[in-house]
Amino acid sequence: MHSKAILVDGHNDVIYSSIWNGKDISRPVPEGQTDFPRWKKGGLDVQFFSVFTDPEPRSKLGLFTDANDQIDSLDALIQRNPQSIVLARSYKDIMKGIREKKIVALIGVEGGHMIENDMNKLIALQKRGMRYLTLTWNNSTPWATSAMDETLHADTLKHKGLTDFGKTIVRKLNELGVLVDLSHTGEQTFYDAIATSTRPVILSHSSVYNICPVFRNVKDDQIKAVAKNGGVICINFFSGFISKKYAAKSEQLLQYDKQFTDSVYALTHDSVETKKQWAHYYKEQTEPLRPTLSDVVDHIDYIVKLVGDDYVGIGSDFDGITSVPIGLEDVSCYPAITAELLRRGYSEKSIDKILGGNVLRVIKANF
Repeated sequence: MHSKAILVDGHNDVIYSSIWNGKDISRPVPEGQTDFPRWKKGGLDVQFFSVFTDPEPRSKLGLFTDANDQIDSLDALIQRNPQSIVLARSYKDIMKGIREKKIVALIGVEGGHMIENDMNKLIALQKRGMRYLTLTWNNSTPWATSAMDETLHADTLKHKGLTDFGKTIVRKLNELGVLVDLSHTGEQTFYDAIATSTRPVILSHSSVYNICPVFRNVKDDQIKAVAKNGGVICINFFSGFISKKYAAKSEQLLQYDKQFTDSVYALTHDSVETKKQWAHYYKEQTEPLRPTLSDVVDHIDYIVKLVGDDYVGIGSDFDGITSVPIGLEDVSCYPAITAELLRRGYSEKSIDKILGGNVLRVIKANF
């Protein structure tokens, strides 16, 4: 059943973590979560490759250049492996690549900061193959506020939600056939975008707030709004977005971070050793609280029970997260999701929708 289904992953950061740094993921990359052999084992068909850069650019030329450099690195990977992977720009391209049994690559730009407040740069990224734009990352832009800022820094915001220019961005994305991605956006931005978009939206890597109440997850009313819009929510695998206990422990540790590192540095006077000891301590404390594959499927199950099986998908965030659930260690593990859904009594039709059919429907409605 898993091999027959079309598996679509809404979000993977392997460009930023590996490809941009010159790693060849067409061969095994043991230190990461993603490479071609493991994708084949996991039965992946379609992958949204995240184009991401920090709010401070790596290139002296700016954020837009960083985005283009990453797309260049993905293009080079595809050109070296034409028998295994193909870039898709349309729904027709996607289905052709699947029939040819290739990994179908789609480009998702994770953060509106990379268009540098310039509509021409948005259009340029679309021409390069951008198939979704995440309106914000954790940082806000002058035209859209992020979930992190709306939740944690509300007092410092000059505005909340989408400005008129932000709404123009959403309308332009609709016109260009680029998915509006509402992962990372604040609630006001989310609702402004839903009200503005004339096409189904995507949340490429978000999970359920009522199970794990963190700023990056979506609340029941947001889930219902996505269903009314005809969109799809792709479940993120990060332990801190899946498990309330893991998230609480992580938050507690992060508040202790400076005290711990200051005390270690006072003894060692070695910043590298200090970071190493903190990483070891953090992992030692959080590892027993890692969620399981079953906990991830709880998030899928929650959305299905709330609004039906047409509005949920997979958005792993592999190679962009520091902790993964037990049983979902890398991209070879997707079949375990199918097995768990079967164990819970899901039909083949429902499983096909969850694994990829719902995202494909939203894609078809946009481009």
